[in-house]
Amino acid sequence: MNAKVIVVTSGKGGVGKTTTTANIGAGLAKLGEKVVVIDVDVGLRNLDVVMGLESRVVFDLVDVLEGNCRVRQALIRDKRVENLYLLPASQTRDKDALDPDKMRQIVNILMQEEGFDRVLIDSPAGIESGFKTASAPAQGALVVVNPEVSSVRDADRIIGLLEAGDLREIKLVINRLRPKMVASGNMLSVSDVLEILGHKPIGIVPEDEGILVSTNVGEPAVLGSSRAGQAFMNTARRIHGEEVPFMNLEEERGFLATLRRLFGGA
Repeated sequence: MNAKVIVVTSGKGGVGKTTTTANIGAGLAKLGEKVVVIDVDVGLRNLDVVMGLESRVVFDLVDVLEGNCRVRQALIRDKRVENLYLLPASQTRDKDALDPDKMRQIVNILMQEEGFDRVLIDSPAGIESGFKTASAPAQGALVVVNPEVSSVRDADRIIGLLEAGDLREIKLVINRLRPKMVASGNMLSVSDVLEILGHKPIGIVPEDEGILVSTNVGEPAVLGSSRAGQAFMNTARRIHGEEVPFMNLEEERGFLATLRRLFGGA
């Protein structure tokens, strides 16, 4: 993607937006980019937990917005992935503390003074003040959507708002795809989602228990070998500018499939 400042958003909560932010941020950092992920979900603050950095939070985004500390003081460096940083949200304040103009100033400092190559902004779900603040400085957007009717409907609403704000580089991350349910007609297919939303995917991620494990232990899945971790890493490579084919998500069975899993094949 050409956009260096990307908002990661969704219309519906619980679709894996924060997990997507953490994994793509870690993936881009693994590819050599200096990346900061910003949690704008003020009042909830989950990104630090998903990344396993919750015990190191001293200052947060609201402290920066209110001038209680410098941007650099609130940044937390991930010791596992070089060049990956987190700017956490406040857990004790409400969304009234958010200000789109000040958010633009913070992102400008991160890009111009701190030298970040890419800024990923984890937006709260929905269309309220948190979304407006998170999307204000964005040059592009990743819309995370599950292949289910309610998620697609809400994603369509978010895309409309992004387009109304003149944001043109919008890509989909279709998360938690279950090929068996698609085959049985009980889940929307990738082509169904694309036909409804009218934007191209940059990531297609299968449902994977490995994601639950990685979020519980606070380690992005791209640092492991799960199928979802591979899919997120491939998504990061496409954002980075590489041409990477989408994984075959059909479930493999039998002896050859076992051999591929043992030896790390996709």
